Amino acid sequence: MNADPLAPDSIPAAAMPASPAAADDDNADDDAAANAPAPSAGLQLSALEARVLGCLIEKELTTPDVYPLSLNALVNACNQRNNRAPVIEASADEVGLALDGLRRKQLAALFAGADSRVPKYKQTLDLVWPVETLARVLLAELLLRGPQTTAELRARAGRMRAMPDAGEIERLLADLAARPSESLVRKLARQTGQKEARWTQLLTGEPSAADIAGTVPAPVTVTMTLPPEVARRLDALEAEVARLRDELVTLRKALGDA
Repeated sequence: MNADPLAPDSIPAAAMPASPAAADDDNADDDAAANAPAPSAGLQLSALEARVLGCLIEKELTTPDVYPLSLNALVNACNQRNNRAPVIEASADEVGLALDGLRRKQLAALFAGADSRVPKYKQTLDLVWPVETLARVLLAELLLRGPQTTAELRARAGRMRAMPDAGEIERLLADLAARPSESLVRKLARQTGQKEARWTQLLTGEPSAADIAGTVPAPVTVTMTLPPEVARRLDALEAEVARLRDELVTLRKALGDA
């Protein structure tokens, strides 16, 4: 974890979004997308980190008046029931740990504004994966709702930014899939009973069997796993509290007998 969890993060001033180059040939794009690796293990996100990052990107565009987000606002965004799949119930502690992970990966930063009375957070995706705004919107939608067809992405992402036609969206997705160093999305093979192929994000690693099969995710409850050192300290604190409680009971009995 960061040495000072509330220290403002340093963001290089020169880090600016860069537009990916247009594909020269559709077949070349498909081959590159099939062979391009997912982000390295050190940058892969947990499911909750992906949800938090998606929420930060979304709220920056849909509610700029309250962005960057406080921890409480971010918890509400993660747990909201609309525009989310699966629906989750994450606590403030769990979202805080996810933020720590994103900050270590330079995908989120603590915002220290002059008018900010509480810590607030913003996304810094372009420090790691510079993409144009429309591509970032599509990536956020995949992080928030899982694999989707081009038509679904066009309809659902419109709340964040006006969407171009389906052909342009396919081009943007193909660019994300054919990045030379690492692919950020992938077009899944069309499954039996599906009319269209779906796209999935790769920031959490290779797609799961459920993603490939198109299984509808059920609501889940996030379980927080504390780092071993934190768990040991918590156990020690609980033991100390229990000891002090016993001493207080003994003291009260002694004073009552006096």
